[in-house]
Amino acid sequence: MVLRNYWKSRHKSRRFPTLCWIRPGLAAVFWFCVTQLACGAGTVGDPKSVVQKEAEFDVTYNDTVTSKNQTIYAFNHTISRNKTEGVRVTVDVLQQQLESPILFVIRQKQAVMSFQVPLILRGLYQRKYPYKHVGRTLCQPPTRAASETQFFFVDVSTLSSQGTNYQLRVSRVESFTLQTDKKFSFTASPSQPQFFKYVFPDGVDTVIVKVNSDVNFPCSVMSVQDIQCPVYDLDNNVAFIGMYQTMTKKGAITVQRKDFPSNSFYVVVVVKTEDEACGGPLRFYPLRGDVLIDAGNRTKDLNVVVSPAINSEKYVIGMLFCLGIFLSFYVLTLLVACVENKRMKRREVFENPPDISPAETASLLGKNGDGKTPASPYEYGSFADNGSTLSSEAITDSATSTDNNYGYIERSLDSVARSRQESLSSVEEDDYDTLGDIDSDKNIVRTKKYLCVADLARKDKRVLSKKYQIYFWNIATIAVFYALPVIQLVITYQTVVNVTGNQDICYYNFLCAHPLGALSAFNNILSNLGYVMLGLLFLLIVLKRDVMNNRALLRNDLSALECGIPKHFGVYYAMGTALMMEGLLSACYHVCPNYTNFQFDTSFMYMIAGLCMLKLYQKRHPDINASAYTAYACLAAVIFFSVLGVVFGRGNTVFWIVFSVIHILATLLLSTQLYYMGRWRLDSGVLRRIVYVIYTDCIRQCSGPMYIDRMVLLVMGNIVNWSLAAYGLIVRPNDFASYLLAIGICNLLLYFAFYIIMKLRSGERIKCLPLVCILFTAVVWGFALYFFFQGLSTWQKTPAESREHNRDCILLSFFDDHDIWHFLSSIAMFGSFLVLLTMDDDLDTVQRDKIYVF
Repeated sequence: MVLRNYWKSRHKSRRFPTLCWIRPGLAAVFWFCVTQLACGAGTVGDPKSVVQKEAEFDVTYNDTVTSKNQTIYAFNHTISRNKTEGVRVTVDVLQQQLESPILFVIRQKQAVMSFQVPLILRGLYQRKYPYKHVGRTLCQPPTRAASETQFFFVDVSTLSSQGTNYQLRVSRVESFTLQTDKKFSFTASPSQPQFFKYVFPDGVDTVIVKVNSDVNFPCSVMSVQDIQCPVYDLDNNVAFIGMYQTMTKKGAITVQRKDFPSNSFYVVVVVKTEDEACGGPLRFYPLRGDVLIDAGNRTKDLNVVVSPAINSEKYVIGMLFCLGIFLSFYVLTLLVACVENKRMKRREVFENPPDISPAETASLLGKNGDGKTPASPYEYGSFADNGSTLSSEAITDSATSTDNNYGYIERSLDSVARSRQESLSSVEEDDYDTLGDIDSDKNIVRTKKYLCVADLARKDKRVLSKKYQIYFWNIATIAVFYALPVIQLVITYQTVVNVTGNQDICYYNFLCAHPLGALSAFNNILSNLGYVMLGLLFLLIVLKRDVMNNRALLRNDLSALECGIPKHFGVYYAMGTALMMEGLLSACYHVCPNYTNFQFDTSFMYMIAGLCMLKLYQKRHPDINASAYTAYACLAAVIFFSVLGVVFGRGNTVFWIVFSVIHILATLLLSTQLYYMGRWRLDSGVLRRIVYVIYTDCIRQCSGPMYIDRMVLLVMGNIVNWSLAAYGLIVRPNDFASYLLAIGICNLLLYFAFYIIMKLRSGERIKCLPLVCILFTAVVWGFALYFFFQGLSTWQKTPAESREHNRDCILLSFFDDHDIWHFLSSIAMFGSFLVLLTMDDDLDTVQRDKIYVF
């Protein structure tokens, strides 16, 4: 039935096309009739007088209206196609108490506006705020004629039987059309919103609309709407169309010509009835819905300026600049590799005569290539046992005294060659573990007072190679399963922002957010390219080293088989992959940065920090390093706590107590694991053993720790972690994800500093290339952190408060401070990875029973 009626109406409209042009007039007549009926007397027979007056602009009319009379003010003005003048209607009601509101209906050629006075605006909990002073700007319908005189009428009526005095004034708006780069100041309030028109000049396709104020409150909303009637300029309807955002002191919206077919738009500014949306306090508690609340003075002084945004040339320059920076690292790496290859070939010519093998050369030259054995760390008094000084020979003797059980085993090159030719696919760690069946030897060797790398590098290299390759394959799998839903989610976020126009969803730096296509802040996404490119470069460097090491093993090179830190590249591959994923996920986060998806930007930072610490530990503890499954399970637990902290941690005392206890217990368990090299058990008898150790070592006789170096590191680590736990419990920072990341970074820096100090103290040296990387990386990290702490936005506050931190672009008019943080931090991470990769290159010719564990 409905479809049939609809078809009939469509059919009739086709039969009478000449009636279409009178629809606007019929609408006006219909509205007039409805007004007459609504404002009529209480009974049908009551007489009602209608008075129409010819009115003029800029004249204040003082009149009285009752239910028995209605006044119509007729205005006319001339409009032109090339000039738009705003018309503003201002109304004041003089009585304090009103029996019924006054209804004002403004009838134009193509639009009708109506409002009542007092104007009732609703706030939170449906609270009502009355306003007796109302000012509204009329929508200006376009005209095709060069000049046209238009009429509009203001109808005033009420249902109150008592006379109500009011004042009416209609005036023209000066500077209704905004000029490019010219600031215009105005005043607005909840009942007196303002809007202005802007027309795109020739040659300008994108502009930035900036609205500023000297005071935070009252909270306000700026909106950009298409040229159409009606204009939504009240607190309860400003979000209906267009783009909008809340603001305190700053607001900025980037507008593109392609989104507005008329090549023009309205800039609407509305002051909200309450400040809660901008982070302000609620002045009143929830009251009954029928109680009117005086909002007080909520007038706000603002200014607006529209400036051209960057053109396409700036986009090209920004992209080329970004590519150029990171491609230069590829070129620099290639040059360094060429120089290094030439140096190595020259060194082989001078140091390896044809009649001397490489193994004999290494034996003749010694560990440092100068015929001298490096100084042992145990020649210093701090390593003395009972006041005596231990020599390196004594340590070697103690290590070789257990040759029958676990000592250093000399293997012939033939046996090594045969073992290298076996198939890797047939070897499993559970099937071939040289330590799996001699647990007593583990307890003997790993609890020695002084350990060498040879003591902890006994497992078959093929087994460990497969074990550490799992790090790479696991993180590659994690990356795929993590990244795909993230990409899908941020695309949905961006679509919601584009469709709804709600720019409070995403926390951009709106003063430097350059759109491209559907993306709102392309520059923040582009600046993450460094993580991906430098992560790929690091993978290529690791691959080169891996290939060279495999070739050396196939040549039965003794220095590769029995000298230096054992070469396992699986964790390095995982680190490079994690750096690339950090760039991808950081770019996804910056598609729409907000409170709910900040985890995307930090998850692989946790991965990177954890993998770097594992790699540092693996260097001198290859046999007892954590497996990939254990490591990623721990990192998954960290991310789990990160999610809990973001969701429940803000101001939740119970959560912070539980987290601090878990943090301290985890620190103690890890410290025990590291101190005893895994030779302890967590079972029902652990408390009894702890009490026994305290009694024998602290009460019965006061003896120092057996492993002094490890004890120093672990004591410092516990101090740092206990302090961080106390800080979190006392301060309870809102940004839990960054707090958790700070814990990981502090522990990584502490361990790295300890490693460097102990390396130098052990008589080892740092070669030129890693030393340059260390210094360069430290400087870059310093500058990177400076730009990071500039804080251009923060989702810990409301969107309006976050915009107070927004600042203009500082590099090429395209990149802001956070983009520079992306550039520098990606370079610093790449440099940090190179340090980990090259810092022990000086040990490549040192036998492993001469390299000390710390």
